[in-house]
Amino acid sequence: MEKYSIEGTPKTPSINFDLNGGVLEVKGRSIPENSIEFYKPLVDALDKYASAAKPATTVNVQLEYFNTSSSKCILDVFKKLEGINKGGSAVTINWHYEEDDEDMLEAGEDYQAIINVPFKMIMVNE
Repeated sequence: MEKYSIEGTPKTPSINFDLNGGVLEVKGRSIPENSIEFYKPLVDALDKYASAAKPATTVNVQLEYFNTSSSKCILDVFKKLEGINKGGSAVTINWHYEEDDEDMLEAGEDYQAIINVPFKMIMVNE
């Protein structure tokens, strides 16, 4: 498995994970009917990736909104990434937020406080 992709919908983010390149992108809205079911394949892909992780792993997160159940699943994804980081792959999480979106900035800062992985807060003008 070299790539893991999910097409985004109005309720779910697009997810593109290039296992060969070590790049994971999550973009859009995350309000799926069942967050655990939606994020499970990504968590499984991260488990597979962890056994042969690249020297550097880049994660780009650009969510415009996510619900409470998604926030727990996103934390689970970040915990997997924390394990990959401890395993020797230099993981960087780029948390993109819109200039006027204080909630998304705070959410990123909350994750940054919990997860022991380098976070970069990146403001985007859209």
